Amino acid sequence: MTPTGSASHERHAPVPPWRDVRVLRVAGQVIVVLAVVLFLGFLATNLTSAMSARGLSFGFDFLDQTAGFEIGESPVPYDATDTYGEAYVVGLLNTLFVSVVGIVLATILGVLVGIARLSPNWLLSRVAAAYVELIRNTPLLVQLFFLFAILLSLPRVADTIALPGSVYLNQRGLFVPGPQPQATLALWLGLIGFGVVLAITASVVAGRRAAAGRPTHRLAWLGLLALLALAVIGWIVLAPMRFDLPVRGRFNFQGGLALSSGFTALLAGLVIYTAAFIAEVVRGGIQAVRRGQLEAARALGLSEGQTLRLVIFPQALRIIVPPLTSQYLNLVKNSSLAIAVGYPDLFKVGTTMANQTGQPVPVIVLVMGTYLTLSLITSLLMNLYNRRIQVLER
Repeated sequence: MTPTGSASHERHAPVPPWRDVRVLRVAGQVIVVLAVVLFLGFLATNLTSAMSARGLSFGFDFLDQTAGFEIGESPVPYDATDTYGEAYVVGLLNTLFVSVVGIVLATILGVLVGIARLSPNWLLSRVAAAYVELIRNTPLLVQLFFLFAILLSLPRVADTIALPGSVYLNQRGLFVPGPQPQATLALWLGLIGFGVVLAITASVVAGRRAAAGRPTHRLAWLGLLALLALAVIGWIVLAPMRFDLPVRGRFNFQGGLALSSGFTALLAGLVIYTAAFIAEVVRGGIQAVRRGQLEAARALGLSEGQTLRLVIFPQALRIIVPPLTSQYLNLVKNSSLAIAVGYPDLFKVGTTMANQTGQPVPVIVLVMGTYLTLSLITSLLMNLYNRRIQVLER
């Protein structure tokens, strides 16, 4: 019995810490973290010493100083006598404006091109494929220079190109009707909010009735129609927005909304470039849906448009949204190329601030932190939407 007991005791003897896999994993992670902290501390020490030797300090007190430079395009009132902080806000607003508008337009164009690539029409699919291959395989910076050169080669103001809808295009940029909110805008938005509540309520009630096997009587469609009716009737009756039309003067246009050549080139470049990648994401998502779903929709007598809208696209969204998020993030970060066409975005204003204040490190840290925040917010919103459609898909 003694030898057997000894063997059993040896088999169940505790493993020494230096041989325990769990202890070794934790110790390895601690060592890596310490190494990273020491390396960052070494870099911070060297940076602080170098800045002190050159009479620089790491602080943001300069944001309260007078900027002393003009910004060509500003969505809010700005003057050279304002502070660097206010100038930075103008650059941030310009970046947000071109990013939001670019994301919307690139999504629309990308979805259309992605669907066109799958079209049975040979010419349409080949044209879409040629667009995607050309745009994806040329640098965005080159495309921006090309678009900017085209805009600068347009006719002068005296020979401006008139487009439908009181839109004018010349070498100074794009001139479009400028929206001017009226006092009734708040009331119209209230009607829109009430219509959204009605549409959501009708959709929820319809879903519960369908789950219970009861007829829905198209409640969801009635909710959407109510929302549309409130929006249209409210717009006609309340007139919440008035549009100031651009009028050509002797040397330039007066009134309306003037979009400079730099902004137009940047927006067009971001939209065209990002849409090519979105088109491939959409095409891949649609092709990932099982072919049996398409055959079942056709067996039910659905048209091609109904099949795409009601069957294919809702299932493809759960595949499309994650890579689509990456394309949105790329568009926001690629907007920093605005410096190449002279548009005063966040990066261009930050560069001017760094040159004038002699504080490049704080300005760069501020710019990097701002872009990081914009990317995290975009990712958060897209992740929330992705989680929502995943729940609905189940």
